[in-house]
Amino acid sequence: MRSLEKDVEERRMRRQVKEKQANALKEKGNKAFALGDYELAVKMYTEGLEQLRDMPALYTNRAQAHIKLEKYKEAISDCEWALKCNHMCIKAYVHMGRAHLGLKNFIESRLCYGKILDIAPERETLVKDYLTRVDLEEKKSLQEQTALKELNDGKEGAVAIPEFLTKLDRPNEHTLYYCGGVELLTQAVKDSTGQTLFRLNNGFSVIAGNKNIKSCLAQTSKELHSEELCVSVLRLWRMVCSGNEENQQLLLHCPSTREQIVQLLTSTSLAVQQECLTLICMYCQTQHGRRLVIENLNLLRMVELLMDCVCKEDKSGTMALAILENLAGENKFRIQSRESITKVFAPPFEHLLENVAGSSQDLLPCLISVIGAMSVDEVIINRLASREEFWKSLFSAMGWCASCEYRNALYPLLGLMINIASNQTPIIQAYAVVGCKRCVDLLSDPDGGIITRAAGLLSVVLPKSAALTQEIVQQGVVKKLLRILKGEGHTSSRYSIKALAVCTASGQQACQELVKLDMRLVTIRKLLGSSDELVVGNAALCLGHCLAVQGAAASLLGTDCVMLLLRHVAGKTNRADVQQNAAITLGKLCRAEPRHMVKLRELNGLEILHSCMKLIT
Repeated sequence: MRSLEKDVEERRMRRQVKEKQANALKEKGNKAFALGDYELAVKMYTEGLEQLRDMPALYTNRAQAHIKLEKYKEAISDCEWALKCNHMCIKAYVHMGRAHLGLKNFIESRLCYGKILDIAPERETLVKDYLTRVDLEEKKSLQEQTALKELNDGKEGAVAIPEFLTKLDRPNEHTLYYCGGVELLTQAVKDSTGQTLFRLNNGFSVIAGNKNIKSCLAQTSKELHSEELCVSVLRLWRMVCSGNEENQQLLLHCPSTREQIVQLLTSTSLAVQQECLTLICMYCQTQHGRRLVIENLNLLRMVELLMDCVCKEDKSGTMALAILENLAGENKFRIQSRESITKVFAPPFEHLLENVAGSSQDLLPCLISVIGAMSVDEVIINRLASREEFWKSLFSAMGWCASCEYRNALYPLLGLMINIASNQTPIIQAYAVVGCKRCVDLLSDPDGGIITRAAGLLSVVLPKSAALTQEIVQQGVVKKLLRILKGEGHTSSRYSIKALAVCTASGQQACQELVKLDMRLVTIRKLLGSSDELVVGNAALCLGHCLAVQGAAASLLGTDCVMLLLRHVAGKTNRADVQQNAAITLGKLCRAEPRHMVKLRELNGLEILHSCMKLIT
């Protein structure tokens, strides 16, 4: 037995030594890989495997190096060995999928990526990205097969593209020569076949390498027709890249082109600027294109120039806004815009809000929507909410939009204000009085959407100040909120009952007014039967406040009030505050009018009441 134990211990010690040596070789391989020396990386990983044959990381790392060397079959073999060591090895399926993709085995590639979901369902987003790459690569392969067939068959359109590119590759020709050539080439690129042949015949390199074209795009050319050539090239790029993901990627992967596209937004030529905007707009129509823009272009500079275009309020402004609207929905764009939101976005936006009368009726609502989409990001919300200029301009614009032809901007403006006001910031207090008074006026607006959002803004601003709430109560807000609650709007009820609960908590005047206007609190009781727990919780809170009014509790005798409250106290709820509010109100009800105890006893709710009483302070 001792000899057996000794043998086990010796084996364990030898394995530890081998593991140490294998890990050291793996690290050397990783360093070589990072430096781009894939041959050396393969060598190091192989030596590591000679030390330890059952180490999955060495197989998957070597597979990755093989893929870089385009040795796809070797990579697949390594992944298979990794899976023999660990059948749950996700990296093995990732690299095997890539290797099959390199061999254009699209079905096998998809199967490999699908296996990842069997192991880790939470990686659905990652797998979706991998599968998208397979789709794009398969699409590219089919396009190239079709294009080459048409070229080999001698079809006129297919043959023309290589010929035009050859002519454009001539150096030192007159600018008009290149203008004509680019225009003819653009006309020849009619479909995906033309786009593919442009790519296969190094079209991007031909255009990027032409000195005349390069100087025009860099806006350094003094040639007479340089502007015309610049417009022609931008139009060609748009034609070549429209709907073609591979071409879109190639164009933006060229460093000089990336810089030129952004810089051309500064062009003094309206034609050049608009053609450049049209090109970027084309990219932003799809998620793939937006990702390329976000990852490759100088976003800070581009957004700065786009906002300049917006402020000009012409056709360029419309296209610039279309680009921003598409990008604002992308999380990566919002993250990268966090640092620039107060420097690039906010100042021109505030300027437009301060000068609503001079702003475009069409552009302003769109720009508000852009800022609203950006405000999904918590960091951006915090930074905007902490700007005094931002709040000042919002409330200023609110007054203008409510009283003039810019009412189409009022609805998105109120939505933005609700979102930003949800942030805890003291700055809003300086403008809240004027803003809330305007909201009270808007509660009588003929537009139901405006009413809902005005109530929403009140519901988030009023809790920040008891003094402000009392002042707004003096403006007759209780009556207006009650009128809204008597309607059927779900969202408006959510906002209105919350605002009303804040009002009744601020003092007796609101409670007395509500009890007087809502006989036997029938509207509030109706809300206790809502399926929306947020509505129920605030309705219970509001009812509890009103019970302090003399006679209010007695007026509820013979109603379903006890039953409704008890149902929420004893029932299951996703919100603890709903149960607590209902419990406290039930306790207050029985304390204010003991005759409610009879109904409570009938419903076997005395024990629940005793537990409720502990919650009453």
